Amino acid sequence: MDGTLVKLTFGKPTPQAQEPDLKNVYVRPVNLKSGPHFTFVYRYATRDVTKNFPPATALETARSLLGTAFCDAHLFTPLQSAQVEIDAEGKARLRQRVASQAPTPRRERHDREKRRPVPLTAGWLHRLGVTNSEGRPREGMAAKLRQIQKFAEILGSLLTDAGLLHDTNAEPGSGISQPFTVVDMGCGKGYLTFAAASMLRDRARVVGVEDRQELVTLCNEVTREEKLESLNFIQGNIATATWAEDSRCDVLIALHACNTATDDALARGIAADAQLLVVSPCCQKELRPLMRPPAILSDALRHGIFLERQAEFVTDALRAQLLEWAGYRTKVFEFVSTEHTARNVMIAAIKEHPSRQQGRLERLRGFAQFYGVPTQALARHLGVDLASGVTT
Repeated sequence: MDGTLVKLTFGKPTPQAQEPDLKNVYVRPVNLKSGPHFTFVYRYATRDVTKNFPPATALETARSLLGTAFCDAHLFTPLQSAQVEIDAEGKARLRQRVASQAPTPRRERHDREKRRPVPLTAGWLHRLGVTNSEGRPREGMAAKLRQIQKFAEILGSLLTDAGLLHDTNAEPGSGISQPFTVVDMGCGKGYLTFAAASMLRDRARVVGVEDRQELVTLCNEVTREEKLESLNFIQGNIATATWAEDSRCDVLIALHACNTATDDALARGIAADAQLLVVSPCCQKELRPLMRPPAILSDALRHGIFLERQAEFVTDALRAQLLEWAGYRTKVFEFVSTEHTARNVMIAAIKEHPSRQQGRLERLRGFAQFYGVPTQALARHLGVDLASGVTT
């Protein structure tokens, strides 16, 4: 405990261990506000438990683990490592290894650390079960962590493109065009809502809207624990939720809102005159039974899988065209690789002009008529009659 400890690990549980599902304990030094401490990570079969101890308590705790809970301990310093093994007869064997030279700290071996939009050490990642106490993805959560990082990266670029943010890497209080409000509709467990708040910090107010009260309660608890004052979660559904007295919404997000819930969210954003809309649709079921495609496609679309994929394409293509008619510059792209999720199409729309162009209306009407689509949810929200092209 002289300040040279890199880490200490315990393994090989003893037959008499009081906690048979405790597999390992990892110890490393940390600096807390109250002074130097040692973090003990107790790794069980299905969970991790983290405890921080001052040096004297840490030493006694470490001594109590060897021989009672574990048969093996490894201690690492920059210049040497030591291993203690206790056999079945209770005899201890010590092995030491001296490094030929002091290892170069990891951070000094690279010109620059990889910059991530969301730090792996973010407390909310750990509290929501994405990472463990060491900032590593939990089992089965690596793809989710990549999705969170990719979303934050894309959102930062879109906010800059929309003129809402100048620099996502700037210090809090700088790089702001003006304070703005972000609303995440149908946010679920809030992974991406927390990512937005974490990246933006005090540069925007972020609101998560979720219909399931238990998830709202969980997310607000994490928000309080992490002291994210610009973030809050409210209970409500996409179509009717009220998140502020004036319902201000500069940025609307709705990822994986099922079927026409995506259209409900887009309509709320357009009605609020949002500067940026970001959606990732899923379960595009509305148009499949309504489509009456031309005869030239009948042989191909008699196969259910082709009809399903074509309905997805037509649904999202109509959404993009309706957004453009409503005055938004629209981009459609792959959000994350299909190896992580099949729901990977993202539609992003940036407000550019208020006018509703007749030429665009005629073209989207022709597109709908080609596929025999008589109506669609976003078109109804916007008062667009696809059959006649007349706005109601």
